[in-house]
Amino acid sequence: MPCYAIDGVIPVVSPLAYVHPTAVLIGDVIIEAGVYIGPFASLRADFGRIHIKENANVQDSCVIHGFGQSITLVERYGHIGHSAILHGCIIGEHVLVGMNSVILDEAEIGAYSIVGANSTVKAKAKIPENVLLLGSPARIIRPLEQKERDWKRHGTEQYIQLTQRCLHHFEEVQPLQEDSSERLTYQDFNLDDYSIKKNS
Repeated sequence: MPCYAIDGVIPVVSPLAYVHPTAVLIGDVIIEAGVYIGPFASLRADFGRIHIKENANVQDSCVIHGFGQSITLVERYGHIGHSAILHGCIIGEHVLVGMNSVILDEAEIGAYSIVGANSTVKAKAKIPENVLLLGSPARIIRPLEQKERDWKRHGTEQYIQLTQRCLHHFEEVQPLQEDSSERLTYQDFNLDDYSIKKNS
């Protein structure tokens, strides 16, 4: 992976985390066990620390950065959707930040909350636990329902599983020149554990 020190500050990545080879880590980045960092994510900690805690995921093309001496924190089981931007903020445990959303400086998102896709959370906003936010600027719509918490938990569990799949089975290959009946597809797998079906 592209991993860079600045001013002698070197990123830290647990061997039990997965960072895609196209993701970029710079400076004071800490990645804990079970974390998934997706393709083309940029974690640039050249001003303040970026800390991604265990079993969180940061998906494709996310940008994480901060201002001077800040800590940008994604707590345990945080779920950061594709192309989201986090800047000098705190994302609580089990929070989902939807695709293409922006969380600005010194905002804090309380545990178990969901920030809907394409939302913008203003700087210094303090969001309580277990609420749904939508809009730009984002506002609290209502408390989360249990089915929404269950949906979020299931999605995060899939990314925890994806971390393990990538650590053990991810490899760069050359594409096949044509499809064939012998090429594996996900129809051939048990999706509960991604083992190959016995009749395949």
